[in-house]
Amino acid sequence: MGFLHLLWFPPTVQSHLLQVNYSYSVCMCMAVLQRIGVPTPSRLTKVSVRTCLIAELPFSISIICSEGEEWQCVRSLLGKHMLRPRAVETYDVVLNGVVSDLLAKLQLRRRQSASGLVTDIADEFYRFGLEGISSVLFESRIGCLEPHIPPETDRFIQSINTMFILTLLTMAMPGWLHRIFSKPWDTFCQCWDYMFQFGEHYTQILHQEDIDTGEEVEGRYLTYFLSRQGLPMKTVYSNVTELLLAGVDTISSTLSWSLYELSRHPEVQNALRGEVLTVLKGEKTPRATDVAKMPLMKAVVKEVLRLYPVIPANARVIAEKDIQVGDYIIPKNTLITLCHYATSRDRRYFSDPDKFLPRRWLGQEQSHHPYASVPFGVGKRSCIGRRIAQLELYLALARILIHFEVKPDPQGEAVCPMTRTLLVPKSPINLQFIER
Repeated sequence: MGFLHLLWFPPTVQSHLLQVNYSYSVCMCMAVLQRIGVPTPSRLTKVSVRTCLIAELPFSISIICSEGEEWQCVRSLLGKHMLRPRAVETYDVVLNGVVSDLLAKLQLRRRQSASGLVTDIADEFYRFGLEGISSVLFESRIGCLEPHIPPETDRFIQSINTMFILTLLTMAMPGWLHRIFSKPWDTFCQCWDYMFQFGEHYTQILHQEDIDTGEEVEGRYLTYFLSRQGLPMKTVYSNVTELLLAGVDTISSTLSWSLYELSRHPEVQNALRGEVLTVLKGEKTPRATDVAKMPLMKAVVKEVLRLYPVIPANARVIAEKDIQVGDYIIPKNTLITLCHYATSRDRRYFSDPDKFLPRRWLGQEQSHHPYASVPFGVGKRSCIGRRIAQLELYLALARILIHFEVKPDPQGEAVCPMTRTLLVPKSPINLQFIER
């Protein structure tokens, strides 16, 4: 027996744990995920906080919280602007504007240290991620990269942090225990309340601008969403909120780990910088069409997401009928948790699985089991914002490497990942940014 690659929990008070044979782990994950190809797949059951949360909060028809036909409707609408490559390419100018501000912020931070050391880089990238997704959603800025962050934006960031920290605790607590020890649940709901208020505020500003001008602004994702589909405003608010919070950790974590690994592998950093400079041919600002010509860039991000998947485990429910997975029969309405962190470090599918080797994704070396590393999920429930997140990552990495040589903290130690609902650095990542 090896890692617990696949766990399942029947929706009862007493959870039962099935330890799966190591030799079938990835195949079993594949078998489960392939059964999610139904029209309206489910994510969680009553063992999660979802049912209680929807009952307490005003906004629930969204890409994360909704299920069934409601979910299918929202997914179809979002997919038109977030999954089609040509649609996503139109965001590169807006995102490059945010990257420019990030570079200025890194310059400011590095000058505060004689050695060019920027401490807790993930915190800076957290604000960058939020500013980036906001620019796509609103085509306006919310001040995350300003010297003084607006109080409402800072509170939104803190609400996201607190919400993710409390998610595991609130999931583990049965509903009756929430009434006895109410503080975790109350704080959890307060975080969601404020996040929805934040999303509602900026959505209303955008909607009012369109009403005042009477013009449809091409490229405005929410303008299309509001004017063409006639969705209830509460539905719009909830989706905006969830897209905001979903984009933040993906960008922050992946960009932090990417630069962390590149700082420890200067030969890969130099090769990637060389690829960027060759493609750009003297230009300083890449476009979406440029990053499409950077195979090593894509390999670096793939390798980082293999080692440090933002979501280390995922949950699915097969609601229609009992299924057979390997030698096991799993009853319907069973919550199945797939541990992607374990499968992506399985030495039977990846040689030297704990090493950072981006070239494993290039050329003849890229023949890996398709379900061994699935950082964005697969199928209809895959991450709907993955293309925008990848574009933002590629643009940021390319321009950071053009301007800086990134080195590890001379006094620092190796940083390990930990789970905080999502996978995050266990200790701060500090990096030297040496101007080129």
